[in-house]
Amino acid sequence: MGANTFEITDKNFDSDVIKSEKPVLIDFWAEWCGPCRMIAPLVEQIAEEYQGKIRVGKLDTDANTELAMKYGIMSIPTLLLFKGGKPVARMMGYQPKDRLLAQILPHLS
Repeated sequence: MGANTFEITDKNFDSDVIKSEKPVLIDFWAEWCGPCRMIAPLVEQIAEEYQGKIRVGKLDTDANTELAMKYGIMSIPTLLLFKGGKPVARMMGYQPKDRLLAQILPHLS
């Protein structure tokens, strides 16, 4: 977990994601996932560069299987952007930072 990201679990999902006043980007990942480790520095950069405009959390799919199933996470890494308590963008697999931002930034205004 980076300095600008927070852990999302079954216990804090409702309060920290659904009820968040800011958009929340969730990185669905697992320890054993190589592409998850590749995208992690990009997720951390986004958290740092857009601090105050977006919250960025990481959800370990092995530890929180119910949430992964609820949101149809079939492969990881998957990034979901929540705004107003609802998912508004889904990014699957490793993608370069500019492609991630192209899907995230329209929802930050």
